[in-house]
Amino acid sequence: MILGIDPGTAKVGYALLEDDGEIVALGIEPLRDFEAHLVTLSERHEIETVAIGRGTNAGVLSEFAATLGVPVHLVDETETTLRARALYFAENPPRGWRRLIPIGLQLPPRPIDDYAAVLIARRFLHRGK
Repeated sequence: MILGIDPGTAKVGYALLEDDGEIVALGIEPLRDFEAHLVTLSERHEIETVAIGRGTNAGVLSEFAATLGVPVHLVDETETTLRARALYFAENPPRGWRRLIPIGLQLPPRPIDDYAAVLIARRFLHRGK
């Protein structure tokens, strides 16, 4: 399994994916709590690789991830927020009157850092293809 991480200043989005890109787990944690959550994730799942977006706090999170004893890779996170919005709406299509408004004009009702982490992990998985 690969753990994708979208680092931020106050919160961290994460996504655990199978080698084929299938999503196993998603979440968003406060930065201050993420190290403890990372330990919990590693106890519940066999993480083989960590892919971290090369952005804010990537260095700090790389140090946290290195404690797992698995390879840690920094990945370009260009346009992941914009693409994460599209991924969010693909998996959670608007309902009711919101379905009448073009997706490009809508904002997700919650933070989407976890979907950005999915894209970071998938970008790492497809790096050589």
